[in-house]
Amino acid sequence: MSSPSTPTRGRRARLDRDRTVDTALDLLDEVGLDALTMRRLADAMDVQAGALYRYFATKDDLLTAMAERMLAGLAATDIDTDGDWSERLATLARAMRTALLARRDGARVYAGTHATGPHTLGFAEAVVDVLRTAGFGEEDAARSLMALAHFTIGHTLEEQAALRPSGDGGASDPERLRLAAEPERYPQLAAVLPTLTSGDFAAHFDFGLSLLLRGLRALEHS
Repeated sequence: MSSPSTPTRGRRARLDRDRTVDTALDLLDEVGLDALTMRRLADAMDVQAGALYRYFATKDDLLTAMAERMLAGLAATDIDTDGDWSERLATLARAMRTALLARRDGARVYAGTHATGPHTLGFAEAVVDVLRTAGFGEEDAARSLMALAHFTIGHTLEEQAALRPSGDGGASDPERLRLAAEPERYPQLAAVLPTLTSGDFAAHFDFGLSLLLRGLRALEHS
C-alpha cells in the first residue's frame, strides 16, 4: 500500500514541499501562528501528520521555509537606481515590511528563523550591494544590514500585535494606555498620547527608519 504522500500510478501526488509551504501559509492566514500545528496542517492537506516530516523534521524547519517564501520577490524590488543610497535602502525596508504584513503573524513567523534560501539571501545581497556601492566597509555594511532587518522585523512584530484582536473583550491596548496615563501623574506622557496611540503605523515606521538612515549617513561620513 502506498503512503499518503506517495503518488500511485495515474494519480497526482498529494504532498510535496512547495504545496506544503503554500498550504501552511494559507492556514496561517486562517488560524494564526498559535493554532498552526503540524497535525492541523496534515488535516488540511488530507495526509497523515507523519508524512510532513519527510520534508520538515521539525515545526521550526517548516516555519523557516514559510519565512523564506514570504520574502519571494523582494530581491526584485523596483529600486530607483538614480536615487540616493538611503532612498534605496528605505525602499527595500518598506518592501520587507509589506511582505511580512501580507501574512497573518508574518513577523512572528520570520523572527528567529535563519533562512538561507534565495529569497532571503537575495534581499540581503540587495541591501549589502547598496551599502557597499555607497562606500561602506564590509563590517559596517554587515552590521547595517542586521540593523535594518532587525528594525523592520521588530516594528512589524509590534504592529501586527497591536492589530491583533483582543480575545478578552476588554479595552484595546491604546485605550488601556489612555486610561493609565493620568495627566496629573504623567503630564508629559499624556501630552504625547495622540501620537503614541495613533494607528498610523506607516508613519511610525518611516520615522524610525529615517532615524536609522540618518545614523548610517553619519557613519558614512565618519
